[in-house]
Amino acid sequence: MQDTHYISSEILDLELIKDILDNHKKLDLSEEAQLNINKSREYLANKIKGNQTPIYGINTGFGSLCNVKITSDNLSKLQENLVMSHACGTGELVPKPIIKLMLLFKIQSLSYGYSGVQLETVKRLIDFYNNDILPVIYNQGSLGASGDLAPLAHLSLPLLGKGEVYYGGERLASEKILKKFNWEPIKLQAKEGLALLNGTQFMSAYGVYCLLKSYKLSYLADLISAISIDAFDCNMSPYNALVHLVRPHRGQVKTAEQILDFLEGSEIGVSEKKNVQDPYSFRCIPQVHGATKDTIHFVNKTFKTEINSVTDNPNIFVKDDLIISGGNFHGQPLALALDYLAIAMSELGNISERRTYQLVSGLRDLPAFLVNNPGLNSGFMIPQYTAASIVSQNKQLASPASVDSIVSSNGQEDHVSMGANGATKCLRVIENLENILAIELMNASQALKFREPKSSSPFIESFLKPYRSIVPFIENDRIMADDIHATIAFIQSLDVDSEIIFD
Repeated sequence: MQDTHYISSEILDLELIKDILDNHKKLDLSEEAQLNINKSREYLANKIKGNQTPIYGINTGFGSLCNVKITSDNLSKLQENLVMSHACGTGELVPKPIIKLMLLFKIQSLSYGYSGVQLETVKRLIDFYNNDILPVIYNQGSLGASGDLAPLAHLSLPLLGKGEVYYGGERLASEKILKKFNWEPIKLQAKEGLALLNGTQFMSAYGVYCLLKSYKLSYLADLISAISIDAFDCNMSPYNALVHLVRPHRGQVKTAEQILDFLEGSEIGVSEKKNVQDPYSFRCIPQVHGATKDTIHFVNKTFKTEINSVTDNPNIFVKDDLIISGGNFHGQPLALALDYLAIAMSELGNISERRTYQLVSGLRDLPAFLVNNPGLNSGFMIPQYTAASIVSQNKQLASPASVDSIVSSNGQEDHVSMGANGATKCLRVIENLENILAIELMNASQALKFREPKSSSPFIESFLKPYRSIVPFIENDRIMADDIHATIAFIQSLDVDSEIIFD
């Protein structure tokens, strides 16, 4: 297997990104990328040599200071000042896997040759990536337009030997890392600071990270709900293909097929049922889970376009002999997609908690709260409270960030996407969903034991066998937080095949 991924015009998609991350591949620039970067830099250097014409961000100030002309001997200082002054992040620390993605996406965007950066600058970013030198970045500070300015400034500070990085399990001053590797600080040339700070790599990295988790959790939501279906002794007719072919939404059809696959060979599934119909949280799994699948598919298309795009400003078109100031840094496509994804994933948690509620309600020949001697034992009473609490928080977090805007830079930047806030909220929703599904799995596994001697499908029973070695049947009350945390860890440890989750 090739252990290096070459940055080129090859399309980055989720499968490729997952492969790069999972196999810890190093990055390098293809000859094509090096040529594009050098051509763009050479063109820009020649263009500004002796040129007094104002070119935004190259020989002018930034934002509402765009009309302030900068002398040629201060162009490098202008870029360095930009990076330092814009490093105003606050809030929580960005998770390391997301920082790694930010580096990858910034390198990819600069490699197309529309940004005018030095080859040396891009290679240093690759050095950071390959040596797991990850800049310390905060998750608050971006308005999701003008680029993710504050987060990307923190991403760029170590190039100058400033700011902090994570390395070898420590948080260190960037200056120390440069000395350790015998690297000189990068001396930014005209436009480089702006190229580094303009862009949507903060939103993009969060979005791709959320998508990778969303695909996995969407699959697990189907699997865990299938366990709940047998645990609640549900009818199998709502998953019949005929029902879904007359309303053939892609996600709905796929979900119904998956439920039938999971439950194939189930003794419980084929047994005679006393109930004509089941609650919506069981009967409508294909419709609800399927709608989320379709949303994930749409969001994936949006982010695939974005991470293979140029999102800084101005853009340099060497062949056309033009430097054009535009607005590709505006995060509106991502902001809407992130809000949509948060809503869709929140709904998977919403319907999951309803199944948990039904399982503990003392219905379908199941004991109240899924425990022997209810009263003396509270059993699974409070895990449902916990799930309900998390579901309620997700409903609050799913309120769209993209409907907001606020004027900045003295009115020059008068509409922003708020996509960065949407990104951090979306991740919180997805992490919450993981916990909600863990609680459903606990309940469904417990409830299924009360169906014995009848068994579920061979697939379900084989899935539950290692899980029950971690979280065994609860005979009497015990500290259930330990079981919840063990279940979350179990879900996180599951490695679902890419061909399955990305289908």
